[in-house]
Amino acid sequence: MNEILDQLADCVERGKINAASPHPPDMKGQDGADELARKALEKGIHARDVLARGLMVGMTRVGEKFRDRKIFVPDVLMAAKAMSAAMEHLKPYFKNAQVKHRGTIILGTVKGDLHDIGKKLVGMVFEGAGWEVVDLGIDVPPEKFIGAIRRYPGAAVGMSALLSTTMLNMEETIRKIREAAPGTRIIVGGAPLTKDFADKIGADAYSPDPQGAVEYLNSLVG
Repeated sequence: MNEILDQLADCVERGKINAASPHPPDMKGQDGADELARKALEKGIHARDVLARGLMVGMTRVGEKFRDRKIFVPDVLMAAKAMSAAMEHLKPYFKNAQVKHRGTIILGTVKGDLHDIGKKLVGMVFEGAGWEVVDLGIDVPPEKFIGAIRRYPGAAVGMSALLSTTMLNMEETIRKIREAAPGTRIIVGGAPLTKDFADKIGADAYSPDPQGAVEYLNSLVG
């Protein structure tokens, strides 16, 4: 099991979408994230393990490399395409009509940040756990978060950032949300974030992975 998940993580990290993809050149002709995700599920590996031990591992590496300027925007875009190809196989496993509705979560990538593959993945997991997801998209200013909170009273907020520069915008966003809707629960995530940073900017919770975020949300409703 570990071997195929390790291969899947490598494909996401390198931006290897499928076997037909010529990128990267040294992986030409090899299975990509598309085939490996499908094969992992066919082998009986749980979708949550494919997500947590394959896709998220690869994307975490991408985020760290981008933060450290070891890779650049085109590399991140290729990784996102590989991730998207794999996610198509996971969607049916996370969408369960029998799951009890637990509440609403408003998601958005903070102002100045144009990356949303991680946010979309987290949203898919939230939906599978019974949460209604209101996705505000990318480059979301504080006012847009506040407007959504007013439209969905009682909703929690999840915000993400991939860049060390844009994660600083979280602090301003959280401050303005606290002023407009003091009782709102806010969870933050993204490759460059840490729990210490989340505590410093006043977030209620931080999780490095979707499952931890789900567990926090579920704790709010018992």
